[in-house]
Formats: sequence, structure tokens, C-alpha cells
Amino acid sequence: MSATPVSTSDHVHTSVPRLALSPDEAAEALSCSRSFFDEVILPELRFVRRGRRVFVPVTELQKWLEHSASRALEGLP
Repeated sequence: MSATPVSTSDHVHTSVPRLALSPDEAAEALSCSRSFFDEVILPELRFVRRGRRVFVPVTELQKWLEHSASRALEGLP
């Protein structure tokens, strides 16, 4: 994941790569609705809960995609 330069006033900062996403962001990243994400995908992921906040590690989304893709390919004729 590459960092993107961000210009603020007279300084240019490099944004920090995202390690985790909110559930809304994770659903958006997977191009699905939040309700589908909560019902189908989130139960299969490890995530971090701190207070009311939930963090979904980007690596968990990547692992889920790899695992799900391999299972889907096995079922094809």
C-alpha cells in the first residue's frame, strides 16, 4: 500500500498507510452493503474491539478474500 502526499497549508505530509478500517470502510472496500458485511463477512473475520470502536485489519480482509476465492474456484466445473 503506497502513501499519498497530502498538502496542508505550506507543508506536504505523507499519509500513513491504513492498517485497519471501520466496518463501514471495510464494507465499502469489498463493494458490499454494511448489512451484508455484518451478517456474512464479519463473523468470519478477526477484528479488534475497543470500547464502541471496531477495527477490521486490512490483512484480515485480504486473508478472507484469498480463502474465499480458493473455495469458490474449487466448486467450478
